[in-house]
Amino acid sequence: MGKLAIIHTTTATVEPLRALAEELLPGHRVINFVDDSILPQLAENGGDIGAVAGRVHQYMRFAAEAGADVILEACSSIGELVAPGRKLVNVPVVRIDEAMADAAVARGERIGVAATLATTLEPTKRLLQERAALAGRTVTLVPALADTAYQRLMAGDREGHDAALAKVLLELAPQVDCVVLAQASMARVLPQLPETMREKFLTSPRLAMEQVREHLSREH
Repeated sequence: MGKLAIIHTTTATVEPLRALAEELLPGHRVINFVDDSILPQLAENGGDIGAVAGRVHQYMRFAAEAGADVILEACSSIGELVAPGRKLVNVPVVRIDEAMADAAVARGERIGVAATLATTLEPTKRLLQERAALAGRTVTLVPALADTAYQRLMAGDREGHDAALAKVLLELAPQVDCVVLAQASMARVLPQLPETMREKFLTSPRLAMEQVREHLSREH
């Protein structure tokens, strides 16, 4: 069967994406590259991804050398490094939030963009505008930052993360046609939101893994 390599910038995405791969890609092997120094560096340098580009692209090369059939880049903060990275390896590289952005643009003109990391907001907004332009659509973006939620998650307080994030999401939802959760680590909060509202929220992991599955089906 095929092999999927995932590049992570936090351990928080390793288990959820592994579980998704087991569900959607049964029999395929998953290998992980985790560098938890990237997000702190971006927080310190104002989100300058150029400072980490060499490292991220080296992980893509390592993944290809390890025999990956598809590479999934799992961090929205560094998503803009995927386009140049695709030119460096001979296997498909999936940007985790690209399919989610396309789904959001198709949903409506007023899109909420929720993040727990400030470094993720701007690249996600740029991606949504780019995908909207490709689709011939005009969108208005309404950003919301739940920065205390990420701090709590990194401190091991998952319940605190979920509570802080849910509060922001419930305030944002009535203002927009749909809400994009800018980081894969945020998807865990969805089951705690009112069932009647959940369809309004878009998360990246499942949509990205479905995109990975499409690539693998073409490879094998």
